[in-house]
Amino acid sequence: MVGSEGATDESGTSGSGDSSRPRVLIAAELEALLPEDPIPGHELVWIEARDPTPEGEYVAFISLLRRRLGEREFEGLPKLKVLAQCAVGYDNIDLEAAARRGIVVTNTPDVLTESTADLTWALILAVARRLREGREMVAGGAWKGWGPTQLLGLELKGAVLGIVGAGRIGQAVARRAVGFGMNILYADQERRLELESATGASPRGLPDLLPASDVVTVHVPSTPSTRGLFNRERFGQMKPGALFINTARGDLVDETALLAALDEGRLGGAGLDVFTREPDVPPELANHPKVFALPHIGSATTHTRRGMAELAVRNARAVLAGKDPVTPVSTGTR
Repeated sequence: MVGSEGATDESGTSGSGDSSRPRVLIAAELEALLPEDPIPGHELVWIEARDPTPEGEYVAFISLLRRRLGEREFEGLPKLKVLAQCAVGYDNIDLEAAARRGIVVTNTPDVLTESTADLTWALILAVARRLREGREMVAGGAWKGWGPTQLLGLELKGAVLGIVGAGRIGQAVARRAVGFGMNILYADQERRLELESATGASPRGLPDLLPASDVVTVHVPSTPSTRGLFNRERFGQMKPGALFINTARGDLVDETALLAALDEGRLGGAGLDVFTREPDVPPELANHPKVFALPHIGSATTHTRRGMAELAVRNARAVLAGKDPVTPVSTGTR
């Protein structure tokens, strides 16, 4: 059911809102993160994640990553001017369909860079030092005391960190690696000279980076060319016992191939914050002793989530006022 500032009937129309004002759809999960009147002069209609995308003369939609928006949805939103996604990714949106209809699409880059890099490092440390196994040993009463070969992990100082995708988040991860004394390699579509100067990182093609890295962390967007990037062949190229970290997109990974690499001992462990069919995670992956799995919380700090919501609103307000968006993905034709 769609909610609004006024009472709402089962058809999703406002029972007491001002129908003379242009209407804006907003993901209901964002309500607690926004000020009371984020888009003055407009009627706000809050839509729950479980609800289908409604039809109507909405002029803006502040959406979340998990809602698919394409030609069919846009047909039911004939007045839509701006689709302000509250996420850095936008693979849930048919950009070509939006452009054909003159819908401006925006996202929220930069805001979540530091929090996601922090979580990436939380996973690197958790997997390198086998924290899941240690916690379960203590919680299950299986710990019999200190032992010199108990839960031996990876020493990060002097180890090689391979970063696949050296955009904003990948570079933030690299900056943190300097403090751990790691050697840094990166694979990207372009040279990152500032990154190299600041961290000593060296560029490598993916076939060279994988066998040289003790830890491989992924930070590329989900595109037709990157989906399934990490398959059986890629995992087979990695150094035996290497660690694999993914805080980017779940569909970058063939999860069956990842499980096989873990079971066969090709990989020493994996830290995962994203999955192919969220929130459905294969039990054998979630419960694997070498996997540290989290529920897509890379940007989950109060500061970051509020900043993302506020940036999405700024984008929507700018377009509705006839101005350029702050962080456009596709400007289309206005």
